Amino acid sequence: MLQELSDQEILGRLKTVFKDTFDLDAESIKPETHLFHDLDLDSIDAVDLAIKLQTMTGKRIKPEDFKSVRTVNDVVAAVRKLISG
Repeated sequence: MLQELSDQEILGRLKTVFKDTFDLDAESIKPETHLFHDLDLDSIDAVDLAIKLQTMTGKRIKPEDFKSVRTVNDVVAAVRKLISG
């Protein structure tokens, strides 16, 4: 069950999403990694990421919940909020 995932396990799944979706090196993905500056993602990539997270969690992401996401750790927190709520 997703609710039982630790933040480290969520991070591991996110690394796979970043690798598969954006062809990024999973080893370069750290909690403090900035999505736009460090990974060079853009707003279209952010939409793709939100869609992947919806698929991963089975829950719809509200745009306002994802608007403040800037780092990988923010994404982990957003996923945690989705699966907990």
